[in-house]
Amino acid sequence: MRHTLPIAPQFYVTAPQPCPYLAGRMERKLFTALQGEHAEKLNNTLSKQGFRRSQNVLYRPSCADCNACLSARIRVKDFTPTRSQRKTLRRNAELTRARTSPWATEAQYALFRRYLENRHADGGMADMDIFEFAAMVEETSVRSRVVEYSRPDPEDGTTTLAAVCLTDVLEDGLSMVYSFYDPEMAARSLGTYVILDHLEIARAAGLPYVYLGYWVPGSPKMGYKANFSALEIYKNGVWQDIGDPADHSSETHPLSVAPIAEQVARITLPDGRPTRR
Repeated sequence: MRHTLPIAPQFYVTAPQPCPYLAGRMERKLFTALQGEHAEKLNNTLSKQGFRRSQNVLYRPSCADCNACLSARIRVKDFTPTRSQRKTLRRNAELTRARTSPWATEAQYALFRRYLENRHADGGMADMDIFEFAAMVEETSVRSRVVEYSRPDPEDGTTTLAAVCLTDVLEDGLSMVYSFYDPEMAARSLGTYVILDHLEIARAAGLPYVYLGYWVPGSPKMGYKANFSALEIYKNGVWQDIGDPADHSSETHPLSVAPIAEQVARITLPDGRPTRR
């Protein structure tokens, strides 16, 4: 009889660096490698505990003086679009969707560069070249897809790439790893539209959740996620309704942060056991 060892990944902590979401704060991440035959199980299990994927790494914030970054997901069956979101759907009804394997293209990279230069010129990705972009898209050991949205040209029948989302397919939902769009189409609220469309994809596939990444109270860049109904956040080790966003402002206080050893000890692995008893 073949015996397999339990999945036992090693966890590490990054060095502190300036936080991209809250001015004057430093960020730090807890992370582990995502590779090998158990990568899919590990991604599914840790995603349910607030982790996110970046290439072949799973991470979640573990800052020394702040606990503001809260993993967020939408319950698909309970989601109801607002009046503004329904307008966004109608405004972008002409866009066509194509789902492909995780393969980077020059058209994607060109759109990505325009997006960064317009929206995140001083961000950590600002200097990313085409090879690094390709690695971001293609280096994955889990079930990933690239979802492209294109705008048709009625005069000549061609299409123009309008938005792209790198998406992981989890056992309980879709995880929107990274998305970007044409900044010249900002009035169409394409960021919101891509989330709304992913809710439709998940509903059609019978998946209960769409994972949005991190919601950060007090951050203009991340606050928009609270505009979606049926939003849950991962807080104190459980998923819970977001409720009133103002109720989470205390998470920026250093007393809300548990020691690293305690954080790791609370993580449950795919075999159902905690990392440490």
